[in-house]
Parts: sequence; C-alpha cells; structure tokens
Amino acid sequence: QVQLVESGGGLVQAGGSLRLSCAVSGGSFSGYGMGWFRQAPGKEREFVGSISGSGRSSDYGDSVKGRFTISRDNAKRTVYLQMNSLKPEDTAVYYCAADIDGGWPTTPRGYEYWGQGTQVTVSS
Repeated sequence: QVQLVESGGGLVQAGGSLRLSCAVSGGSFSGYGMGWFRQAPGKEREFVGSISGSGRSSDYGDSVKGRFTISRDNAKRTVYLQMNSLKPEDTAVYYCAADIDGGWPTTPRGYEYWGQGTQVTVSS
C-alpha cells in the first residue's frame, strides 16, 4: 500500500517562502511520477507542479511558474515543493499525489494515490 504524508504547511506573509515535503511509503518510489495540486475553498483542485521519477523532467502550472520549484530525493522517498514569492492567492490546501504508471500528468485523474493535504495560508 502506497501512503503519502505532506508536511511543511503554515501561515506566511506575502512575499515569503515555504517548503512543503511529501514522504512516500510503500511501492517503488523512484518509478512514480509525483505531482502537487492545491484546492482553495469553493474552487476546483488546481495543478501546481509535477516531476518524473528520475527528477529530470518537471512541469508547472501557469500561476506558479518562476516562483515554485518541485524536486525529489529518491533515497529519502520524498518530494518537495519550494514556494517563493508567495501571494495571498496561493492560499489553499496543498496535496501531493503519486502516478504509479510513471507519468507526471497535469490532471488529478492521472494519479492513483493522494496525501491528506497540508494547509498553506498567505496573509497580505
């Protein structure tokens, strides 16, 4: 059974930074594509970023390009989301997800396993 646990969320002022972590247990982590999504109240789940199993390829949502960076450490079975220049509109619950088929899609339905989410709140 694959389990994902996010951490690192919190309250930060606009312009600040946070780093989210997602620890993965079970399965062959280095073969999984990993994604980050977020969901604000009353809104649909939004693609933030994704990364291939090797870490050599990544993709980002338009709203976070140039501010957020996704990375992974396969030895630690962990994927990270470094968030810089945060804005109030980045406030949401952030979820990590695993695609066990090895892709790194930009849509939620491409992922089989999800974490419980971590709250990020950016104050103005």
